[in-house]
Amino acid sequence: MNNYKLLQPLAAILETQSITKSAQKCNVTQSAMSKTLGQIREAFHDDILIREGNHYVLTKRGQELREQLPLLLAQVDALYVPKVMDPKTCTRNFSFATSDFGAQAIFPEICRSIEKEAPLVSVECRLWRTRQALDLAKDSLDLVSTLAVAIPENLCGKIMAQDRLAVVFREGHPLSRGSMSLQDYIEARHVLIMGGGDKDSDVDRALARMGMRRNIFARVTFFQAAFEILVRSNALITTPLHIAADFTKRYELQLRPLPLDVEPHHYYLLWHGKHHHDPEHQWFRELCFPILKGQLEETIASGMKLIHTHSD
Repeated sequence: MNNYKLLQPLAAILETQSITKSAQKCNVTQSAMSKTLGQIREAFHDDILIREGNHYVLTKRGQELREQLPLLLAQVDALYVPKVMDPKTCTRNFSFATSDFGAQAIFPEICRSIEKEAPLVSVECRLWRTRQALDLAKDSLDLVSTLAVAIPENLCGKIMAQDRLAVVFREGHPLSRGSMSLQDYIEARHVLIMGGGDKDSDVDRALARMGMRRNIFARVTFFQAAFEILVRSNALITTPLHIAADFTKRYELQLRPLPLDVEPHHYYLLWHGKHHHDPEHQWFRELCFPILKGQLEETIASGMKLIHTHSD
């Protein structure tokens, strides 16, 4: 069996061609180095170093090893040196999963930052549904932005924000004056967002416990389609506050607190542990995290102001 621990003392012997000097170089006793030389000779089936008068000379095999070993040791040492991420030369393709709202509202800013910092990097955005299994060991995804109760044991992650559900409708809606009661909410027509919109499933579960249910007027896959329906009808949308606040930048909308007690939900950025110490992956998630967190915090704060304004 090969003994790789012999390579460092062998390098010292080959360099110094002296038992005494090689022992000093390796910080061991001369007798310990003599014993190690015996092990080296046995491992390489060659004397390596032989005495000639009052000094030592290398055998032919020893001379060959003296030329080869420094480069080999340098390569082995390089294995232990942490990999350095250079954004300017990185050519990796990263994958990121989020809702269709995240793809529309946040992913473009991520792309802008990547293009600025790492011009050779490419990135793919995939649609993520909250109920999708978080088996990132089998999935090729690098990052997932999603709702979660906590970070699953098999994943790494960071919490980005806590958000609540809000009710949204168009300006001029019959409910636009005053506060909204639970009865108002139940009797209204609702647009249900199914693609990533299962954030409001807690609402239906809470209503079911009270023997109530919503009147679903339309079901759509994407947030953009839902809000286009909203401004053309008297329907309501129940959606996270940060999403409602973002759409008020483009539409004339009013926001109301959800007239129902539902626990706030938490947004996490998640990744598999196999990526945790990868410098390139670390760069990617550290680029994405502040963009995601900043957008969430800004729009949640904006939404809170809008709710207070419309509720007064």
